Amino acid sequence: MPVTDTVDREDVTTDDPALPINELFASLQGEGKLVGVPSTFVRTSGCNLRCWFCDSYHTSWEPTHAWQPLESILADVDANEPDHVVVTGGEPLIHDATVDLLERLDERGYHVTVETNGTIYRDAPIDLASISPKLESSTPTPDRRPDEDGGGGWAERHERDRIDLEPLCQLVERYRFQLKFVVTDGDELPEIVELLERLRAAASVTIRNEDVLLMPEGATRERLAETRSRVANLALEYGFRYTPRVHVDLWNDAPET
Repeated sequence: MPVTDTVDREDVTTDDPALPINELFASLQGEGKLVGVPSTFVRTSGCNLRCWFCDSYHTSWEPTHAWQPLESILADVDANEPDHVVVTGGEPLIHDATVDLLERLDERGYHVTVETNGTIYRDAPIDLASISPKLESSTPTPDRRPDEDGGGGWAERHERDRIDLEPLCQLVERYRFQLKFVVTDGDELPEIVELLERLRAAASVTIRNEDVLLMPEGATRERLAETRSRVANLALEYGFRYTPRVHVDLWNDAPET
């Protein structure tokens, strides 16, 4: 359970690599191609971006976590029933020890999805790279701010770093993937189409429209009620897939869902 307010390394009582863990729980995969699949979620803390609408606020804007050795993480995963594991964040690939965790999960035979913003590539066993490139609409501004100072200086850094074509290409070329875009209304679609054109021109693999998922922005039932129909219609219009947020529909914004 979360016990600190930073991602600074704390003392651990083992030489085993450790990760800052915000949550570890079993639930249903609520998004993407594997929606509805029982999965164990390993949520790391810390992120290299700061989306204003982040639905995991306590892994980014106010990172909270407990440092947990990998063997302890694996024991907790093994104690759950699902044979699918989702390593998420925050941005899990900012941590070197995430590679060690992915290798050990692979040795145990788990199917592993990694949820990433697509700005970092790691050479590790990943069954599904769930890549969520961040659009301009994700950048914090004074009128869409998650804290009192309007983003704490993150706006410029986020806007500079939110898209990096090189690791995006590496991720789609190396792994089975889905490109999952958070959408509020139609204003984001020209940017999505333009990014896909750039990525298709640069990558050595085919990126099909069925690999592109539009997901409504919203971490509560009330907010999803405002965005889901628009986003579903946009998926129909552009020939992309629509993905619901089943965990929000079922449990609203409750933790560990």
